[in-house]
Amino acid sequence: MDNKIVEVFIPGPAGRMEAKYYKSEKITSPIALVLQPHPQYGGTMNNKVVVDTFHTFMENGFSVCRVNFRGVGKSDGEFDNGQGELADAAAALDWLERENFDNSQCWVSGFSFGSLIAMQLLMRRPEINRFIAISPQPNVYDFSFLSPCPTSGLMIYGKKDELVPLEHITDLDKRLSAQKGIKVDFQAINDANHFFTKTEDVLVKCLDKYIKKESALF
Repeated sequence: MDNKIVEVFIPGPAGRMEAKYYKSEKITSPIALVLQPHPQYGGTMNNKVVVDTFHTFMENGFSVCRVNFRGVGKSDGEFDNGQGELADAAAALDWLERENFDNSQCWVSGFSFGSLIAMQLLMRRPEINRFIAISPQPNVYDFSFLSPCPTSGLMIYGKKDELVPLEHITDLDKRLSAQKGIKVDFQAINDANHFFTKTEDVLVKCLDKYIKKESALF
């Protein structure tokens, strides 16, 4: 299956963006965009969590793309504090939709800083049906823009996340669970840190279960 993952260059607002892409054989397959962690802390699209998420979507029959934000790897440009990265993510989603215009579902996912960009993209793109936010950091970034959150999704975090005090996740859970008409699942992984070191397999199981359950609805 891996041999069908291709390197592509997507035209972005700051020049070309390096991406990895897998196209499902089914024309109406769902699509997913997976976003990288923070570029200034060594984050790339080849981060273990990003790659694991990409493969989980792939194994569930999605056409899926992961992308290096501006200034990362072979992507042109330089870090832009989130604004430019959001524009990059939007351009990547445009490209993915053009490649799969008969898609049955549109998902967005991100890890750490990538989860912030994914949620901001979600607010701007009504075609996104589901999201997966991995290790969100509501203590660092303000997630109050998610009111109301437009669609159901999964927030997954480690109980031993050394970067995010648990009460910030609990607050976000309370805010989102008060909203009518959507369901945001919050899932804790007991022994996991922010990067899911040594708990990757548990993370993949949770992702797989959620993707199977929610993609079956469409």
